Amino acid sequence: MSVLLALVVGFLVGRLLLLGLLPVLASPILERENYRGQALPTAAGIVIVLTVVAIEGVRVLAHALGVGDVTTNIARHAVLLTVVGFGFFGFLDDVLGSGDARGFRGHLVALRHGQVTTGTAKLIGGASLALTVAALAGARHGQLLVDAALIALASNLANLLDVRPGRTAKYALVCYVPVAVLCGTDTLGVAIAPVIGALLACLPGELREHYMLGDTGANPIGAVLGLGVVLEVSPHARVVVAIVLLALNLLSEIVSFNRVIERVGALRAFDRLGRGFVE
Repeated sequence: MSVLLALVVGFLVGRLLLLGLLPVLASPILERENYRGQALPTAAGIVIVLTVVAIEGVRVLAHALGVGDVTTNIARHAVLLTVVGFGFFGFLDDVLGSGDARGFRGHLVALRHGQVTTGTAKLIGGASLALTVAALAGARHGQLLVDAALIALASNLANLLDVRPGRTAKYALVCYVPVAVLCGTDTLGVAIAPVIGALLACLPGELREHYMLGDTGANPIGAVLGLGVVLEVSPHARVVVAIVLLALNLLSEIVSFNRVIERVGALRAFDRLGRGFVE
């Protein structure tokens, strides 16, 4: 399967799953207020997770029936584990999270008072999962910590941006371009493409404020892009990327990214791109 075909398949499967899941997403348990105070279904990012799982399952089944190639390597396993794992922790926060504790500082303060928030569970679980994925990708010793941090921080940064319709998706698509160039047509490139295809399938409805991706979508998207860097970039470059991601995550504790975006003309225009179609 080529990268372009994988993108298209991811988009089509994502659209089908999205249409089928709309009644489920309308459940009151998934209803949250958006930035305008409007109650919307959250966790629509589950479509991305289910798309990846479905495509991998069908691919293996097709091979069992004598159709196609089931070439599976570490990259495919790593992408699947990343999407499902980070999607799970994001869904946990979407469904059970109260939103009272925010950011690293908020979760640490809650933990100091003996309260384990869903955000804390997501941070700890995400860090553990990132270590597992990085080890699966072959990282060892100090590089294991760097690669795990890169994946986990990329996931958290995507989540931090998810406060306006389509914001995480649009920045993820921008970041996907260099990752796609680095991956080329190799197995990793093909494995990541359905994730982006499913994201594109969800984007129109999110821009129209029909639903929100939630942490369920933002976390795996960021983590998968981080994984792409881990598997395709040199160790020294990965250290630089990890430091930049760490700086951005720490900066979010004292600076509002939303205010920065609103004050910078180019960023504001990009952020509002497509939101004119809100109904």
